[in-house]
Amino acid sequence: MRLTADILLRADSYLNAVKDRELNLRGFKIANIENFAVLEDQHDTIDLSDNELKKLDNFPLMNRLQTLLLNNNYISRIDISITNKLINLNHIILTNNKIN
Repeated sequence: MRLTADILLRADSYLNAVKDRELNLRGFKIANIENFAVLEDQHDTIDLSDNELKKLDNFPLMNRLQTLLLNNNYISRIDISITNKLINLNHIILTNNKIN
């Protein structure tokens, strides 16, 4: 599924158990990360579990994001420039991916 700005803006967003603002994009069959700039850096956590992502790239500058949940995808590559875009990323969960 193509990740449109409309899908991002309509996705569930809530305070999670640790009081972080979380965006739930779980199970949308997303193949590529795109259009995240419309989120305006409003989330501490983004859940992209159970999708069809193959590589981790194409993020805009997101100062607030601290946690990425990426369980059960097909990720085999992570773009090195992600560290320049997700400055405060502290946690990245990659359980059940294709990382070698």
